[in-house]
Amino acid sequence: MQTIDKQQTKHYFQDYTMKEGNATETKKSEKFKYLQTSPRDRLWGLAITTAGYQHVYAGENYPLSAHPDGYMFKDNGRRILNEYQLVYITRGSGYFESASCSKTRIEAGMMFILFPGEWHSFAPDPSTGWDDHWVGFNGSFMDDKIESGFFTFKNCVFRTGVDERIINTYHEILDIVTDEKKGYQQIAASLVMSLLGRIYYEDLNHSFGDTYIMRIINQAKAIMKEDIAGDKDLESIAKILNVSYSLFRREFKNKCGISPGQYRLELKLAKAKELLYSTNMSIAEVSEKLHFECLGQFSTFFKKRTGVSPLEYRKKGIKNI
Repeated sequence: MQTIDKQQTKHYFQDYTMKEGNATETKKSEKFKYLQTSPRDRLWGLAITTAGYQHVYAGENYPLSAHPDGYMFKDNGRRILNEYQLVYITRGSGYFESASCSKTRIEAGMMFILFPGEWHSFAPDPSTGWDDHWVGFNGSFMDDKIESGFFTFKNCVFRTGVDERIINTYHEILDIVTDEKKGYQQIAASLVMSLLGRIYYEDLNHSFGDTYIMRIINQAKAIMKEDIAGDKDLESIAKILNVSYSLFRREFKNKCGISPGQYRLELKLAKAKELLYSTNMSIAEVSEKLHFECLGQFSTFFKKRTGVSPLEYRKKGIKNI
């Protein structure tokens, strides 16, 4: 199958120059296609309904052009589709929300799934605009994946990274459905299936072009392990790593399943157990070493997480309680 390189993608975008009075000249780039599907197309298990791309500059209206009535957002900024869509943002930032997903900030390198029959809303930040790619589809293939739990309404946003392979796949789908050669539905459907498989696989393995994020998280873990007592607060750690605290906290929880604050408490608990089990330090000394405000706070913390007091833990001599 032919792979579309950067030079070949240029023909996808129709460029318009618009000027009203003394307004600033704005370049509009987009291309999209809406398709009619046949019963035979749907027998394949997945049929493409639409594909497109738009480059939205800062301050431009969104979407750039009018679309068929069933695809336009209502006055409240929401819409409900009768199909699945896979939307990929490769530049800029904005937001996404749906009936099942709370409002989520979307950045370049993120992808989200739209589900049929569920309201959703999304748009770029006016200050940045964004580039979005989309492909819409229906069929038993995706219905089965939802029913089997491979994809869920609540877990619909994925941090894929800006990946040239994924961008090329979107462009290839758009090229194929634009030409509408015999069998185009089936070959385009296979590319969508490939995208879905890639999302599922790499989301499970956390390997989507986010090695930078994982490196930040691993560095943060190393700092916290060296500073179990907590001399450095979490905001200071984020500053050391040159990332915002909100990004650090969000990505840490996304990748580790717990917040950095909870992770630090787990480190403290493990260290407390080690000191109680393998040293002759008094309980008060352990409390002080781990920078608890007082012995009572340490005892309450320890019992809440283990079910026994520090003294009972030491007396029982159970290492892994």
